[in-house]
Amino acid sequence: MPPAEPTPAGRPTSAPAGPMRRGPPGSVLQRMEKGQIKHVVAVGSGKGGVGKSTATALLATELRRRGLAVGILDADITGPSIPKLLGLTGPLTDRGEGIEPATSRTGIPTVSSQYMVEDEKTPVIWRGPLVTRLITQFFGGVHWGALDYLLIDMPPGTSDVPLTVFQTIPIDGMVFVVTPQDLAALIVKKAMNMARELHVPLLGLVENMSFLRCPDCGKRIDLFGASQVAQIAEEYGIPVLGQIPVVPSISGLGDAGRLDEHTGPEVTSLADAFVRSIDEATKGSTTVL
Repeated sequence: MPPAEPTPAGRPTSAPAGPMRRGPPGSVLQRMEKGQIKHVVAVGSGKGGVGKSTATALLATELRRRGLAVGILDADITGPSIPKLLGLTGPLTDRGEGIEPATSRTGIPTVSSQYMVEDEKTPVIWRGPLVTRLITQFFGGVHWGALDYLLIDMPPGTSDVPLTVFQTIPIDGMVFVVTPQDLAALIVKKAMNMARELHVPLLGLVENMSFLRCPDCGKRIDLFGASQVAQIAEEYGIPVLGQIPVVPSISGLGDAGRLDEHTGPEVTSLADAFVRSIDEATKGSTTVL
C-alpha cells in the first residue's frame, strides 16, 4: 500500500497501514530474512540542530563511494532534511513491488515525508500515532532492493518515533551525533540511556561542528567550546567514530542539494570507524525477526 496522500495542509486523507512486523512478500523484513539487507542502523541524538541528517547523508555517500549499497529512511516525518541535502523530490510511487524510493544521483535510495507534499514549505501536521505508523510502512513497504546498509535518520526526542524504531524494526544499533555544547551533551545522554534501556547497541559517537580550522594559519578554533566527545564516549564505553569540523563547503553543498559531492579526510575516517563498529557489534550474531 502506498503512503497516505496528504492534503495541501499536510494532513493525510487516510491513515497508512498499521505496523508490518513481517511485511508482505518482497518487503524489507522479508528481504532481511533472505540476506538482501545486511545492516539497519539508526542515526540520532535526541536534540535537533546538531546535524544528524548531515552526518547521515555524508556517511551514506562515502559508503556508496566505496561501492556499497546504502539506503536512507528519513524518519523525521515533521522536519525532513534528507531530500534537500541530496537534491531529491517526489512523488513516491508504487509499481506493485512496494513503494519505490527516490534515488540520488550517486545511487542512494531514500524515502521521506517530503516526497508526499507538492510544496517543500508545506508542514506535515500529524499526530504521533500516525507518524509512527508511516515510519513502519516506510520500513516494511518500500522496494529497497539489496542493501549493505539501511540508515535511519532519526528525529529529535525520546518518545514515539524512537520507541517505534527500537521496538518494531530489527536494527543493529545506533550512532549518536553530538556537538561540543553542554546542552547537546546532556540531551544525547538521554537518547543513549533510552537506547540502552531498550537493549539497542550503542555503536559510537560522531561530533559535528567539532571545530573550525583557520583558513589562513591552520590553527584549530573551538568555535562552540571544548570538545566533550571523548569524555562521553569513555563514560558509555563506546568509540568516537569521527569529528566533523565546521566546513563552509558542507553547508553550501547541502543548501544546493549536492552534499554527496563533499569529500574529505573526516568523512573517510568516519566511514572506516563506522564499518568497524558494525562489524564488531554484529560479529557472530544473526538478525532475529
